[in-house]
Amino acid sequence: MKPVIVVMGVCGAGKSTVGAALARRLGADFIDSDSLHPRANIDKMAAGIPLTDEDRWPWLALVGDELGAAHPKGIIVACLALKRAYRDAIRAKAPDTAFVQLDVELPLLQQRLNQRPGHFMPPLLLGSQLSALEPLGPDEAGLTVPASGDLESILDRITAVARTGAPA
Repeated sequence: MKPVIVVMGVCGAGKSTVGAALARRLGADFIDSDSLHPRANIDKMAAGIPLTDEDRWPWLALVGDELGAAHPKGIIVACLALKRAYRDAIRAKAPDTAFVQLDVELPLLQQRLNQRPGHFMPPLLLGSQLSALEPLGPDEAGLTVPASGDLESILDRITAVARTGAPA
């Protein structure tokens, strides 16, 4: 079965790193949903202004469209997907999507954000994202993975679930 997975979490959780590595491991395509943001959203975040839900709906529709498109090898998308409503919007377009929530402690998130200068998402918006985060519900397809360990152990846990459908 081809994977259709969103690697989710707040900024600095490692979505792009884990998502790209997971796609390589599973032989799937990879897209960072940051590349789907309209210019206005990027400009707003770069100015330190948190996005509103109204800002996010068109972007989430594009994420859902991409996940629902034909990807013969499967698709992994790195995306915040912070709220249940955002995940529901994605699932409305791509119902087979599973979510992998990366869970990282605050000090490590802050360290990671401070080590990526030049990114349009400034560290000062982390607080708004942490406030908005709604963890995966027990009825949502996916899993939560501690993402403070080494990349290979994170990938091992995710791929065990992706291949078997059972928690690792």
